[in-house]
Amino acid sequence: MTQKCSDRRGGARFAALFVAVTLLGCAQPRPTAPVGPEIAVRAVLTAQVAAWNRGDLAGFMEGYARGDATRFASGGEVTAGWQTVFDRYQRRYHTAEAMGQLTFSEVVVTPLTDEAAFVFGHWSLARAQDQPHGLFTLLFRRSAAGWQIVHDHTSSASP
Repeated sequence: MTQKCSDRRGGARFAALFVAVTLLGCAQPRPTAPVGPEIAVRAVLTAQVAAWNRGDLAGFMEGYARGDATRFASGGEVTAGWQTVFDRYQRRYHTAEAMGQLTFSEVVVTPLTDEAAFVFGHWSLARAQDQPHGLFTLLFRRSAAGWQIVHDHTSSASP
């Protein structure tokens, strides 16, 4: 009889320990899913469109890596360096009318690694005098500052 009583107590202890461990596991905070490259890159593009459509070129440029290695290629010219790219945008789009309303479409984000992604898409501007549009390819890199464009090749379609 003593044997059966200790078996019951051992079983009860095991059950109590099992319940405690199970409850403790349920109480642990669930890790949040990491933001994948595609989601992060699309967030940058969305922020760029919003900034552009507010007439905020500085906000638009937040999507580009600040550094001398940042490159923008368009119209047969290559512009190197974040500040030089920003200066080019300021010369070309100096008013809200010149900027128009930007739309990105058919955007395809291809993660290359956890630190790099390739993006292809269409862009268009809705302006009073014209509707320019074209294609873009971007190389994004992730750094301490987040996901940013380091290479941009943008082309315009013939009117």
